[in-house]
Order: sequence, then C-alpha cells, then structure tokens
Amino acid sequence: MKNDPAYRPLDPSQIARYADVATFMRTRRMSVGPGVDIALVGVPYDLGTNMRPGSRFGPAAVREASRVLRPFNPATKIDPFALVNVADVGDASVNSYERLKSIDLIQATFDEIHSVGAWPLALGGDHTIPLPILRAIAKDRPVGVVQFDAHSDTLDEALGTKINHMTTFRRAVEEGLVDPTRMIQIGLRGTQHSENDTAFGHEVGMRVITIDEYEDLGRARVIEEIGQILGDGPTYVSFDIDCLDAGCAMGTGVPEIGGLSPRDAQVIIRSLTARQIIGADICEIAPMYDASGHTQLVAAHLMFELLCVMAAARAKP
Repeated sequence: MKNDPAYRPLDPSQIARYADVATFMRTRRMSVGPGVDIALVGVPYDLGTNMRPGSRFGPAAVREASRVLRPFNPATKIDPFALVNVADVGDASVNSYERLKSIDLIQATFDEIHSVGAWPLALGGDHTIPLPILRAIAKDRPVGVVQFDAHSDTLDEALGTKINHMTTFRRAVEEGLVDPTRMIQIGLRGTQHSENDTAFGHEVGMRVITIDEYEDLGRARVIEEIGQILGDGPTYVSFDIDCLDAGCAMGTGVPEIGGLSPRDAQVIIRSLTARQIIGADICEIAPMYDASGHTQLVAAHLMFELLCVMAAARAKP
C-alpha cells in the first residue's frame, strides 16, 4: 500500500534530529518485503579501490549526516515519503577478506530487493558496486545509465583483476546489463593511465562529456542531451562523489580538482524527475579524509535528490 504511515520517517519537528539510531533521513528501518517501494541500502565495500581505501565507512557517515535533512523538496515539490513507501533496509552483506565473494553477496542482497519489486537506492562503498546491483536489476533487459564521475571506469583490467572500481561499466556493457547508446558520462577529467582510458566508451557509443566540454556546452545544454539520450526507457543513475571538485568533496579515494559543483549536480539530478529512474547509487565517500564532514553532508543532500526523482518515477501510474 502506498503512503503507509508505518513508513514515514521520524518527524524532525517533533523528535530531535540527533535522537535515536541513524538511518538515512531517519527513515524506518525495515526488512526487505513486498510493501517496500524504494529500498535504501548501504554497501560497505571498498576492496575494489586501488588508491585510498575507506569508503566502507561511507554508508554510516552519510546516514549520520542525513539527520539534517527534512522530507519536502521545495524545488521539485516532492516529498518522497508521501508518494511511496521508503525503507532503510540496512547494509548488504560483504566479506572483508574476499573481494569476489563480496560481489556475490552484494548481488544476492539486490536480487532479494528486486524479487519483491522494490527499487534500490544504494550508498557505497567504492564504485565497483554498480556491477552487482545491475546484475540484479538489469538481468532481464539492459538499462540506460547516467554516470557522474571524474573517471570513465571502463578499463579492461587493473593490477591483473577484471572486477574493480576502474572496470565497472566496461563489464556492465559486456554483460548486456547496460545499453551504451543510452549511457552518458558527465564530468570526466584528471590525469589518465594513457590516452586510451576512455576509448571503450567512445567505441561502444556512450556519450562522454569531459568537464571541459561541460563548461563549453553549459548545464542547460547537457541536461537537454541527457533527455535525448535516455528517452523514456528504464535508467540507472550512478554518482561517484569524485565527480565533484575536490574542494567540495575531499573525502574520497581519488579526489580530482576542477570538477562539478554540488549545485550543478543538484540541478542535473532534479532534471531527471520526468525520467524512469529505477535505481541509483552514490559511491566513494571515504569520511576519514574529510575531518570537516563536508563530503558526507553533500552526499546526503544528493542522495535525497536521487530519492526524490526515484519516488516520482515509482509513483507514476
């Protein structure tokens, strides 16, 4: 049943925001079940990163930072909790000693979520995690993807491994989980291993927008392109926090200067409200590298924006 009062988060005007155990936005903590429309899931996994680890602590930090948020979005006029049943279903299982075993465990969590008809909004974890999520929710047909990122994540391998945070979307395309002609990457920049780092995306038909092209086109034109590329089909949004300028989000494994502003990201996510967003993630928050807590605060706000666009899509008749 939609709008079940049992799913309403704790009201910050009635119960102090700092009280009780932290879930995302103090959403009700519930097990996966057929009453859940959108499942908020932590994925505390960072065995796929090759630089600074620590994003395993991202889910807990963002949940804590999200206490500041309130449920109504005045820009989009959306209260996601009034539209659909949203629950924080806890964290996916991981094995801190076994990288590939963890991938299987993560997929099993999202298989369960998918089996009851819920749509997942995941909080990582490093940027390997979209692969097991997509294996669960896109097994029946490929989906479009909006990828916010400083890096393409389309290498073939890294340090002799095929599944890590640098290869995620190459594997997803190869496995038929993503339609590359309905995929757009936004914000790519920074030094590369070679001039071929982004070659795969171009070869298979992804729309690749570097930060330099983003500045040339302007935000409005990029939003227009996103709509043209995605169309009305099912779409997944993957948000690597390092797409933001390091000055706005230093708490991440591979920070890069010269990126998007939180405002840019906020507006672009809001532009997806009319799209069929069936799942999303926000990844690579490593809170120990940002003593100010700013990175996880930004991540919490952007996760709320993702929740709003997903709720709008899920509530459509």
